[in-house]
Amino acid sequence: MTVHTAGSMTAEELLSLNLPNKRTELVRGRLMVREPAGYEHGRVAAEILVRVAMHVRLHDLGTVLAAETGFTLQRRPDTVRAPDVAYLRADRAPAPGTRGFPELAPDLAVEVRSPDDSRREVAEKVADWLAAGTRVVWVVDPLARTLVVHEAGSVPRTLGEGDTLTGGDVLPGFSVVVRELLG
Repeated sequence: MTVHTAGSMTAEELLSLNLPNKRTELVRGRLMVREPAGYEHGRVAAEILVRVAMHVRLHDLGTVLAAETGFTLQRRPDTVRAPDVAYLRADRAPAPGTRGFPELAPDLAVEVRSPDDSRREVAEKVADWLAAGTRVVWVVDPLARTLVVHEAGSVPRTLGEGDTLTGGDVLPGFSVVVRELLG
């Protein structure tokens, strides 16, 4: 269940909240609160994180961030989104020790769809990522066993279990069969 609060909150106010065991995002000044993700969501997100992080480290490409790392995508009203996995090229990553939500969009944002995520909510997240400058968004649906690749100005591509996902220009040399991510 998603809880929407009224009013206009800032990214700094979101950062100072203490809502244990909740997933939060700020969408155009409105706080979105959700229950923690379930087992399957976490398992698939972890598999993607490990695969992407190993590739990025091996090729010294940049930084990979875990679930619930917030990015300030818009100000006045503020939008802070938190993908399940994010990747930033080395030349775009904030310095280690940086506090708060970086005011930039990751090069890659991965959203693992939970059973309670509506198609509209997922579409809004994808639109926010792309509008803020994210180059590629992967939407993984463990239940449907698909992965949809979204890129600005392109028609989304749906990959099935037997298809191979590549990193394109964002993650050069990355390649994995979708089934391996879904387990």
